[in-house]
This record gives sequence, structure tokens and C-alpha cells, in this order.
Amino acid sequence: MKYPIVAYGDPVLRRKATAIEADEYPHIKELVENMYETMYGARGVGLAAPQVGMSMRLFVVDATPFDDEEPELKNFKKAFINAIILDESGEEWSFNEGCLSIPDIREDVARKSTVRLSYYDEDWKHHEETFSGMAARIIQHEYDHIEGKLFTDKLSPLRKRLIEKKLNDISKGAVDVDYRMKFPAAKKGR
Repeated sequence: MKYPIVAYGDPVLRRKATAIEADEYPHIKELVENMYETMYGARGVGLAAPQVGMSMRLFVVDATPFDDEEPELKNFKKAFINAIILDESGEEWSFNEGCLSIPDIREDVARKSTVRLSYYDEDWKHHEETFSGMAARIIQHEYDHIEGKLFTDKLSPLRKRLIEKKLNDISKGAVDVDYRMKFPAAKKGR
């Protein structure tokens, strides 16, 4: 099942998401599969639960589209539950990021090259792993979502002012996307 993606301006995107317990979510695998389906339908490489209106510490990634540049990303598909970043290290590097909740806006964002993470997978198996390169970047971007942060928060005040009208238009639904979205400031009842 594809969920509508919540657009910029919705308060759920600014809320620090809540940790979840296995007994609260006996159907977690179905939720994870629905999130993958939603992400693929929007041609994304990552999707966090807050982006589909659920304030929980869950995100999914599939970095396979980047396996041309980083062959180790072939079949890199993972779900992250209750993730905690233990360490970010290495050189900062910039990359042009986008976000399914903020369509049509892409900006260069600097992030550390390596991240060490503690998390559970959809089988509730605990992992502590280190990721680098594009995998680290995607994980950091999605992790920001469960912390109530957006990639636009990392922009300079000038860049933020320059894209402010576009951001407001997105929250009103004045954007052309080919996937279902929920717009917080869209006018109801036409």
C-alpha cells in the first residue's frame, strides 16, 4: 500500500519521533514493505515514518541506484528501527540533496563521510554498524527526519530566504508531483 507523503510545513516533520517496541507493532514487516512501496513509487532512496505521517523512529533506505559509483551499494536495502547515531566522523563532503517531502528543491548539503549507528531491523534484531560514503549520507538524511530536522535546516540563512517562497508553495500544494502527497496548508473544499 502506498501512503501519501507529507509535505513541508506539516508539524509531524518537526517532531522528534518516538521509539517503538516490538509488541506495539506486530505487523512491522508490513509497515516496512508499505514504506518501500511508497518510496519506490516516488523514486526515492530513503523514506522516514514521519514523512508518511507517523511519528515513530523508523526509516527505510535503498541505495542501490548509487551502485555505479559505489559498487558495495548493490542491493543495499535496509530498514532502521529506533536508530541512534553513535558517532559521525571523517571529512565533510557536499552533495546535492532532495527530499520527497520537499519536491522540486535540491541543495548542496555538507555531511560527515562516516556514521556509526545502533538500530534494530524489521526482525527486531539489534545491529551496531558503521556506514560510509553515500550509504552514510542517506542514513544521516533519514535520521534527521526522525529527529524532526530537514535538509533545508542545514542551509545558510541566505539560501533559506531564497527558497522560502518555494517552500511555502509546497506546503500549499502549489507543486507538480507524480506521487500522492498531503499538503498542510492546502485550501480545503473547492
